[in-house]
Formats: sequence, C-alpha cells, structure tokens
Amino acid sequence: MRFRRNKLFASTVGLVLVLVLALVCTLDAAKVNKHKPWIETTYHGIVTENDDKVLLDPPLIALDKDAPLRYAESFEVTLTEEGEICGFRIHGQNVPFEAVVLDKSTGEGVIRAKDKLDCELQKEHTFTIQAYDCGEGPDGANMKKSHKATVHIQVNDLNEYSPVFKEKSYKATVIEGKKYDSILKVEAVDADCSFQFSQICNYEIVTPDVPFTIDKDGLIKNTEKLNYGKEHMYKLTVTAYDCGKNRASEDVLVKISVKPTCKPSWQGFNKRIEYEPGTGSLALFPSMHLETCDEPITSIRATIELETNHIGKGCDRDTYSEKSLHKLCGASSGTVELLPAPSSSVNWTVGLPTDNGHDSDQVFEFNGTQAVKVPDGLVSTNLKEPFTVSVWMRHGPGANEKETILCNSDKTDMNRHHYSLYVHNCRLILLLRQDPSEAENYKPAEFHWKLDQVCDKEWHHYVVNVEFPTVMLFVDGATFEPFLVTEDYPLHTSRIETQLTIGACWQGGNARMVQFFRGNLAGLMIRSGKLENKKVIDCLYTCKEGLDVQLPEEVASSVKVQFNPNQSTLTVEGDDIDAFDKVMQHISYLNSRQFPTPGIRHLRISTTVKCFNEESCVTMPEAEGYVMVLQPEEPKISLSGIDHFARSAAEFESPEGVTLFPELRIVSTITREVEADATDSEAPEGADDDPTVQETVVSEEIMHNLDTCEVTVVGDELDAEHEGLEVDMYQLQQRGLEMSSSHIGLVITGVNTMANYEQILHLIRYKNWHTEALFDRKFKLVCSELNRRYISNDFKVEVNVIHTANSMDHVNSAMVQPNFINPVHHASVDLSGHNLVNAHQASVVPSAATIVIVVCVSFLVFMIILGVFRIRSAHQHTMRDQENGKENEMDWDDSALTITVNPMETYEDQHSSEEEEDEEEEESEDGEEEDDITSAESESSEDDEGGEQEDQQAASRQQQLEWDDSTLTY
Repeated sequence: MRFRRNKLFASTVGLVLVLVLALVCTLDAAKVNKHKPWIETTYHGIVTENDDKVLLDPPLIALDKDAPLRYAESFEVTLTEEGEICGFRIHGQNVPFEAVVLDKSTGEGVIRAKDKLDCELQKEHTFTIQAYDCGEGPDGANMKKSHKATVHIQVNDLNEYSPVFKEKSYKATVIEGKKYDSILKVEAVDADCSFQFSQICNYEIVTPDVPFTIDKDGLIKNTEKLNYGKEHMYKLTVTAYDCGKNRASEDVLVKISVKPTCKPSWQGFNKRIEYEPGTGSLALFPSMHLETCDEPITSIRATIELETNHIGKGCDRDTYSEKSLHKLCGASSGTVELLPAPSSSVNWTVGLPTDNGHDSDQVFEFNGTQAVKVPDGLVSTNLKEPFTVSVWMRHGPGANEKETILCNSDKTDMNRHHYSLYVHNCRLILLLRQDPSEAENYKPAEFHWKLDQVCDKEWHHYVVNVEFPTVMLFVDGATFEPFLVTEDYPLHTSRIETQLTIGACWQGGNARMVQFFRGNLAGLMIRSGKLENKKVIDCLYTCKEGLDVQLPEEVASSVKVQFNPNQSTLTVEGDDIDAFDKVMQHISYLNSRQFPTPGIRHLRISTTVKCFNEESCVTMPEAEGYVMVLQPEEPKISLSGIDHFARSAAEFESPEGVTLFPELRIVSTITREVEADATDSEAPEGADDDPTVQETVVSEEIMHNLDTCEVTVVGDELDAEHEGLEVDMYQLQQRGLEMSSSHIGLVITGVNTMANYEQILHLIRYKNWHTEALFDRKFKLVCSELNRRYISNDFKVEVNVIHTANSMDHVNSAMVQPNFINPVHHASVDLSGHNLVNAHQASVVPSAATIVIVVCVSFLVFMIILGVFRIRSAHQHTMRDQENGKENEMDWDDSALTITVNPMETYEDQHSSEEEEDEEEEESEDGEEEDDITSAESESSEDDEGGEQEDQQAASRQQQLEWDDSTLTY
C-alpha cells in the first residue's frame, strides 16, 4: 500500500515537471517581438484654456498581441518586456501637446498641454500620434511602431475678457420737440474667442432719471420730447454686458445736445466757389439769405474776409520785376533794383536761396548767414538829395539783436555805417549819418518806428521817403511818423570808399559781415533825386484780386459798405434784412490778372445781430468757405523766323552790321479742349456711347505782354575789341524798354506788348570788324513773361560769312555769290491725336517792294524777249537759231577777267550742296516749286525757268573759279 502511494506521488511529480518544462518552452518561444502596437485611427479631445488636461474620446490605449497571458493567482510568472508599450510620439510642427504612457503593460496613456493654451490665439489643434513598444531584450531591439492616428483637440474658452466700447465717447445733436426712433448707436466688442462670451447681450444706461432708453443693439432714443429751454445737453453713462454676464471694463460717456427748432444762420451758402481766370467778377453769394428766426432785429453787421496771405506777398499781384512794376505805376527813372532776379548780366543774387514757385515773384530768403554785396557804382545816393528806399519784407519775432536789411559802410580800415535800414526789437530803424560840414553840430541820425507789422510773420510793403531832415514811412500804403529821433555828430572826413550790402552790414576794419537778417525780402529798390508819391506807393501795394460789390440803387441808402485798403475785407451794416440780403448777393470776387495764381482763397463771414435792447439777441455762427481759383490755360510763346542765312564780310564790317532777326515772329497760343456738339446732326448714331470718341483739342492765339528777351551767343563769348551786338536805343526808349549787355549777349527788359518786342528784335544788329578768320556765328533768343513764369522756345540763328576775292564790285552780276536764307517752317502742333486749329506757320514772305520790283523786271524782260522774237521772226530765223542766239548773248565775256579761286570754296561748296539737298527734299515732298524766295535768291519770276537755269550755271561757274595768286606777296 505504501509502495503504491509512493509510486503515485512519483508519477504526479513527473507530470508537474513535464508541465513546467512545457510552460518554460512556451515562454521562451513568446520572447520573440512579432507584432506592432495598435491604436485607434482618430481621436477627438477637449481642453480648457489655461489648463493642460485633455479629455480624449476614445481614451488613448495601445494594444500589442505580443503581450503575455494571465494565469491564475497561484502561479507566479515573471513577465518580459515584449508586448509592453514604451511610449507615444506626436508628429507636427510647434504642437503644444505631449503624450505620456501611464501603464506600459496595459498601453494606457494621456495627452496634455505643454503650456497654458489661449483660445483667442488658436481655437483648434490637429496633429498625428504614434505608439511604439519596448522591443526585445533589455536593449529594446526590434522595436515596433503603430500606425499614425489623427488627433483633433478643441480649446474651450473662458470668459476672461470684458466688453470694450469702440469709441471713447459719443456725441449727437437733436432738435427740440421731436421724438426719435434712434438718436445714435453705441457699440462694444469682446475679445473672447467663443460665440457665447464674445457676444454683447445687453446695454444699459447707468445715469438715472434721463428721458432716454437703449436696446440690446446699442440704439439710444428719447422717451419723451426734449425741451431746449429745460436742458441744452444731456450726459449719459452707458455700459455693456457680454453673454457671460461680464460688464464692460469702462463705461462710455454719451453727450446729446438739444438745439432749438430754428437756428439763426446764413442759408444758401456754397462752401466751394470755383473761379475761372479771365471771366471777370464772380458773385460769391447769389442765393444766400439771413435766417434770424423771427427775432426783432434792429441792426446787422457782417464782415466778409478773403484770406490771401498765402498767395505771393499777401495777395495776387503782377509778378514782373520790381523795376518794371515801378514803371507801370508811373514812377520816373532813377530807380535801381538791388535784389533782381539772377540773369546773364545780373549775378550778385545768384547765391541767395529763393522761394520762387514761378506763380509768384522772386522772393529771397535770409537765414542769418547770407548776405550779398552790391556792385560798386550801381547806387550813387547823395544823402543831401531826396531819395526813396522801398522793400517787401516778411519778418517774425527775432532775437534781441540788430538785423540789417540794407547797409552802406566803410569798405576798408574802419567800421563806420553811413546809412542803413535795420530791424531791432520789432522796430524799424533808419540810420543816416551826415557827411562832414563846417558846423559840427548834432543832426538827426536815427529814426525809429515801433510797428506790429515788423514781427507778425506776414508780408508788408515798406517805403521810406527821405528829404533830410524829414523822413516819412509808408507801410502797406499807410503813413507812420517816427516815434523817436536820435541825433549824432556828422562823420569825420575820410577818403575811404563805401560798400553797399544787403542782409548784413560790412565791417571794413574787420573784413567781415555782422548783423545778419533773418526773414524774407523782395523788391528792394533805391530811387535817387526824387521822392515816391502816394499814388505810386498805393499802386505798388494794390492787389490784383479782392472783393467787390455793386450796390443796387434801391438799397444804396439803407446799407453801408466799407472796404479795407487792399479790398480783402468788406464790412456791411444795415437794419433791413431784405436790403441786407440783396447787398450780400451782389458781393463778388475779382482777379484782374490775365494769368492769376491758382489755389484756394478762404472766405469767412462774421455776423453780429442786435435786437431792440441793443444787445446781441441772436448768436450767428461764422460761415466759412473758399474760392478755388482754377489753373489758367498756360500760353505757349513761339519764336519763329529765318534761322540760317549768310552775308558778305563787307556787310559785317559795315556801320549798319547784319540784322539777326529780320523776319522774326512772336506768337502766343493756348490749347483747350472743346466738347463735341451734342446736337450735331452729322454725328453718327451711338457716337456718345463710343469710348474712342475724344474731345477736340484746339489752339487759339492770344495777346499778352512780355517782360524779357535775351539774346546770347552760342559758342565763344563776344570779343568787344572786334565784334558786338547793337540795337537802336532811341527806338528802345520810345517803347519804354531797357537794354543791358555783357560779353555773352544782351538782355532787353520792360513790360510791353509782343508786337513792340518784335519790332525791337528786328533792329538788333551784329557787327564784326575783323572777319578774316570768321566763318560763322550762332545766337540764341529766348523771351519770357511774368518774371520767367512763361518761357518761349529757344530760337537759334546761324549766320555765315561769305568771303570774296576783293571788295570791288563785280562787273558781271553772275559772279556775285547770292545771299542764301533758310526759312523755318513750324507745322501745326498735334496734341492727343488732333491737329490744332489756328496754328501759325512761320514762313519767309517777300516784302511788298520786293514783289513790285520782281514783277516789273519780269515784265520788262518779257517785253524785250517778245521784241527780239518778232524781229528775228521777220528775218525768218528758225527757233533753234533764236535759242542759240540767246545763249550766245548770255555767255560770259571773260577775256579781260583774271580767274581767281575763292578761299572759302570748300566751305561754300559744302553749304551750297546742303542747300541744294534741302531744296530737292522739299520739292520731292511737296511736288511743287518753292514759294519762299526772296530778292536775295533771285530777281526773276517764279515761272522763269530759263532764269533759274542761268543762275545754276552761274553758280557752277563760280564754284570752279581758282585763285590767281601769282601777283600776291606774302
């Protein structure tokens, strides 16, 4: 029995060992990592901003088939790493999340935010995730990865922001006695990202007991009719709530003004008024009337101001040179311009900065470092004689230093000031030191004027009339007496020359400038020997633009009108409203300039109304508007005429010289667009709808003045020893023009018509007393208007010198080299594809005397030829004998002549060939003979072909001449 029992135990133990060995073998086989982990394909998550926990659906779990089996609790089995999940990997750029494994054996994990999230920056995040197991053995070999799953995470919003109003405050105006459906709307916004917390669900008026209400959209309206007498303005405090019950961070202020039902004011007033240049006066207020709301009015006073301070020197004036303006205003001669516009003959102002827009005149700027010296001899002012100093000045409050406008001081050795005009502490001071005299007594030396105009930064016109010891100052045409006159001894006798400077004062002893001026100057003039009269002063200051009024006869007695000196301010006073309205409707703007300065002129109407109690019962607001002066149509000044001709050397050396511009024409045109007539019956149907149809551009000739014409030499400068330009000075003075010359040409100045300038330019002559080495000379002519605001084309003239064998007259006229001319043709200018109407072509037209001579000579030749023909017909000669006879008569009898060669043969051949080529081109283009032939080219008629052939033969013979220099000595 015992043996059986032992045998059974032994068999049981063996069976267990077999099972254990089988289990061990099974575990050894399981150590191989055969399978990849597995996860879901898509996950959806939610995370709250400012938190890192992500709630995923489904949960993040990775499974692996290599995981070991679980047995009963009585068996203890050691698990290996195969089948465990070691981690998760997130793929994507800048993903603010990370995945963490919670249990390697179960594969459970979570996703959490790396940092706090902000819904306002990004509401959703999408990325991919992948699981991987731990591999085989302790070193994790043969690690397996799962597929990539997509993860969508939404960031839930927190109500962290409060509503904010778009405006800091709101304003509105209502009229009393009216109930509005909506007065104004306030609006707030919330920065939260979610719909719930970003929406404004409610607005509320915090101010209690106000007759207003507000709805959920922010619309404010009144709950009852408002009364201006009870309250002029309501101030409301409004707040807002979002749908999360958050209140606005700051409440907003709403101002609602209550206006009376009737508002006294000017009615029917257009703020923009356009003025077209050249149209005369323009009514400013044609439909305006005064609304006084039935108040018992006793008097009305209105002031209309036209602001022109920004135009030119205070308003629109003629922009000619100051010297020309003095002449136009009637000033006599003796005026010297100290600040002229720089030119070829006047150059001492070249270095000064200018404020020159060409729409205004020349203005020079002084910044406290610039000054100019006036050339010696230009001004010879004797302080014992009357003289006048005038200047335009703009000056602001300066430092406590002297600022010199004009100064005459010692040139060397000493620092004495003989006379000067300067500014000091808003005072204008004239210094006059008398010359030495027998009586060494005190004499008036400094004249002081204390003026607000000196420091108001506005343009003013100053004229100082000096007739020692009396000095009178005019500012903008008004007279001012000096408030202080100081005396000093006369200067000591000295032979030191003086220096006249502008913008500072020269110290001869130190050789430097002092007392620099800061501001703007223009039109600085000195006139010696005579004082400027009040009429000329007023003319210089008077504006070319201003206000004007034509009073109707029926209201002239009931309304008073008064202007200021430059007509920029107009005051109207009256007590009858209807008459007052009529006067206002007749107020106009006028600009008498042919080419006014374009731009805005502001208008302001200030009105005062009084009632029976002599107080201002009605408050009238200022009415403001502006006049827009449109851009004038700019003229195109065209110079045309003969631009190439030749003359013999004898003519250049003659006392008369050679006229440079004999056939010059000056024409000025403007171009404008003309709309096609809509009622034109010839216009095709649908033309108005055709976008290719353009307006017609036409050219119109206009007449205006010129103020400068300048003739300059092209190439080498003029040598005064043997050449020069001259003009008839008597004719020049008769037309009120002046001429200045230099080594590069001459300049004619003065305001005059184009016709007078044309006549003077015809008289300009060029002389040369040594023409041996002269072959040609070139000149350029330029004319301008309004101080170079409008400039002509450059008209260039080339004149050639014809050198002959000797100065004796040729026996045979065929040996004389004919003068040649080259007329300039200007075709019609084409603008925008349209030929301009009335475009002037410059052509060379023979004079009446030349035409008569040519006709008479032609008739005489015709009669002679007819007589010869009849005589020879009577003797029965053939036509061929007649032609041979004519040729024999025309042959040269050169038996007694000495054949010489022209030294200019090559030069003349070149120019002759060029002229012949030009003529051939014109004949081929025009298909007809030339019409522009002068007496210098031919003495026969245009139809005389035989004469033309004879001229060509004579020209060819002349080209074949050679010098007979056997008798010449060198």
